[in-house]
Amino acid sequence: MEKFISHTGTGVPLRRSNVDTDQIIPAVWLKKITRNGFEEGLFSAWRQDPEFVLNKPEFAHGTVLVAGADFGTGSSREHAVWALQNYGFRAVISSRFADIFRGNSLKGGLLTVVLPQSDVEAIWAAVESDPSTEITVDLEARQVRYATTTVGFEIDDYTRWRLMEGLDDIGLTLRHVDA
Repeated sequence: MEKFISHTGTGVPLRRSNVDTDQIIPAVWLKKITRNGFEEGLFSAWRQDPEFVLNKPEFAHGTVLVAGADFGTGSSREHAVWALQNYGFRAVISSRFADIFRGNSLKGGLLTVVLPQSDVEAIWAAVESDPSTEITVDLEARQVRYATTTVGFEIDDYTRWRLMEGLDDIGLTLRHVDA
């Protein structure tokens, strides 16, 4: 797993709430057992709409997804995390995540950042006003920075350490092989 210390990229404003894992990646895309090749399935039903945010050139290469509340509800689906990562997302910001999705994300190296809804809406406004706005998600400092704004976020020390060390469950186990 790749270490996550800090990431700077552009944002994608996904102004939708209650996004479930079947919307993130429909079941028809779940036939592989590897972690790669899921980017085409990401939001595939919504991407049929030419007005969907990921179809807009100014947002097509964003690496920080800024989503509405209750992101990742539904069934436990590691493929949802892999699809987001395969597309190029390094972090997802929302005011609330489904617990299982958040656990799968953090174990898989996708940082999920919980911010108050008012901060999510402020980031949406900034990114929609200027799609080139850079967002820095700094795990080390526990901060999200964009434009002239800095917002702190909470994450438990153990999860933060795992992400900063690039350790998934297998990596943690392998640390003890020669011990």
